[in-house]
Amino acid sequence: MELQVLRCFVAVADGATVTRAAADAHMTQPALSRALRRLEHEAGAELFQQVGRVLRLTPAGRAFKYHADAALDHLDRGLRAVHETVSPESGLIPLAFLHSLGTWLLPPLITGFRERFPLSRFELRQGGEAVLVETLLDGTADLLLTAGNPGHPLITWRRLLVEPLWLAVPPGHRLAQRRRARLAEVAEEPFILLRHEQGLRSVTESLCRAAGFTPRAGFEGDEVATLRGLVSAGLGVALVPRPHASAPAGGPSYLQVTDVEAARDIGIAWLTSRTLPPNPARFLEHVRERAEAVADLEHAPGEES
Repeated sequence: MELQVLRCFVAVADGATVTRAAADAHMTQPALSRALRRLEHEAGAELFQQVGRVLRLTPAGRAFKYHADAALDHLDRGLRAVHETVSPESGLIPLAFLHSLGTWLLPPLITGFRERFPLSRFELRQGGEAVLVETLLDGTADLLLTAGNPGHPLITWRRLLVEPLWLAVPPGHRLAQRRRARLAEVAEEPFILLRHEQGLRSVTESLCRAAGFTPRAGFEGDEVATLRGLVSAGLGVALVPRPHASAPAGGPSYLQVTDVEAARDIGIAWLTSRTLPPNPARFLEHVRERAEAVADLEHAPGEES
């Protein structure tokens, strides 16, 4: 059944003449009359009966109209939802991001964007790298803020900034009172690591190899915050970003690493083959313009980070 004919059927059923309904649909009256007869043939029953010069619904027509109204209402609501999603001013921005970026990088980026486009809406998802890549591939997210290039052939990734990694040691550790240390100085100690599917795990292992040793895994976690907590408990050391807020009392000490360049890339990714809707495309440009400035502000003198 053609959508236009279904709308004309409802219009006539609501009292419009065939001539009026045809004019509104930019059709000729004979063409609409033929289309309504085809609709009756598809429905398998007469939907209208002629009463004088007016068409009235048959019982079958009334039953069909009830469901036609519901179908068109669902369709119209779907079309409105699509419009709201892709609207240049108020469109939805489905965004996935790495756990550790949600405490410092993401909030000011969203705030800055909404100062310019206050009607924009965000649908946020967070997780580890492997899970987040799937949100791009299955269409759940349009953009992904993550650490390191996912290295997927279908995904484009652009570096935004380089985030320093610090050697976190427990309170009371032999190095806790120092500001700097060589990574090789903790070669014999257990490391608190993210699980293998997490990018920071491979970064830590690569940096340790560059420092001349293979890290011995003491415990594994799913989030950077978990690693910090396990270090605070005295269960090992870790290479992690320094917290971007006041550190709790009794937390790890953070030392600058001097024998290797301890850092990780932070970037944004999207599907190469997909043309982004207007608002996600606008947010992508905003992030590429502002992310480094946000990081510089976070690392300004006097800040805990």
